[in-house]
Amino acid sequence: MDKLSYASESSTSAWSTYLQQIDRVAPYLGDLSRWIDTLRHPKRALIVDIPLQMDDGSIRHFEGYRVQHNLSRGPGKGGIRYHPDVDLNEVMALSAWMTIKCAAVNLPYGGAKGGIRVDPFKLSESELERLTRRYTSEIGIIIGPQKDIPAPDVGTNSKVMAWMMDTYSMNLGTTVTGVVTGKPIHLGGSLGREKATGRGVFITGREVARRAGIEIEGARVAVQGFGNVGSEAARLFDEAGAHVVVIQDHTATLFNADGINMAALTEWQIAHKQIAGFPGAQNIEKEAFWRTEMDILIPAALEGQITRERAEILRCKIVLEGANGPTYPDADDMLATRGIIVVPDVICNAGGVTVSYFEWVQDMASFFWSEDEINRRSDKIMTEAMVHVWEKSKEKDCSLRTAAYIVACERILMARKDRGIYPG
Repeated sequence: MDKLSYASESSTSAWSTYLQQIDRVAPYLGDLSRWIDTLRHPKRALIVDIPLQMDDGSIRHFEGYRVQHNLSRGPGKGGIRYHPDVDLNEVMALSAWMTIKCAAVNLPYGGAKGGIRVDPFKLSESELERLTRRYTSEIGIIIGPQKDIPAPDVGTNSKVMAWMMDTYSMNLGTTVTGVVTGKPIHLGGSLGREKATGRGVFITGREVARRAGIEIEGARVAVQGFGNVGSEAARLFDEAGAHVVVIQDHTATLFNADGINMAALTEWQIAHKQIAGFPGAQNIEKEAFWRTEMDILIPAALEGQITRERAEILRCKIVLEGANGPTYPDADDMLATRGIIVVPDVICNAGGVTVSYFEWVQDMASFFWSEDEINRRSDKIMTEAMVHVWEKSKEKDCSLRTAAYIVACERILMARKDRGIYPG
């Protein structure tokens, strides 16, 4: 394979992790392996400069990105991340994981991702709006409801999506609600979207636990990250009778051996904008999170959290990857050696993109569904995808991650093979 001149050589980069995952699936693809380098080369990477006039009159410049990894099965789909550590290699990896994710659950999308290298919490709302609108204008040449459909990710939300939709629409001269998903309900958003990723984590976790003979009722659950994904997954496991014993975010690591009261913690977080200081749990040392007695671990923060060293001390039976790329490949090997089941991100957190797909379909038809119908359809897709991957894992005697990649890569590369190479 010819190496990309713009890709990081670091073994710990997100892109490197993705490439190692592709290397592992290659032996299972038979004749389709001829096309596998398609997955090692993003189709398109756009880097843009975003000049911004700050509220104090000064001018600052921010780096923006949009990467379309693969469009063989349909338009690009993937979030927009606002974070000070965003870089091209991270966005490339996230776009590639979206390619795999959409194919693994059989959505008619390719993978894309975008981001701005910025701390959104250090900008005023008016600065954030101007930043978003300029970024949208800059990437507007490659996005669109039939080209590439952004969505919220770390540091962005429905308000940012509303600004993006409006900017794109103003530049076209007509309202195009389907250009982004994750919008406010009254602007063409979908019911159930905000909780969809966390719900998917629970649904896939429930299916795997059932097949692995692990009881959810009474199980001890650890959650890293208490945003939309971690909080909803924690709430659903709590409702199912599990005990959420430890929760970590960037402000605190909370522990209660009897289970943390989810309703009380949610009220505290809404009131104080953080979990730190919550009186219903003990604040423990950050690294102690990984040593806690647990049955189910849900990493729902950022990528690169489960290192080999942490994998060696984890005391869980199942890892449910709510975040993208939280487990390094050598940590994956260690978890497998220790008999710990990892439900990979490309299936586990695909509930969000599934309901984003529903939002896009509803926008295209201008006909909207009830939340019950959305949850029913989403649960069906997620359950069937998880069962398919579980069965593939047993058939090939491989990990769930490799099985998910086999399922996804077969679909992507079959599409690439049958479409051929233009102009030939």
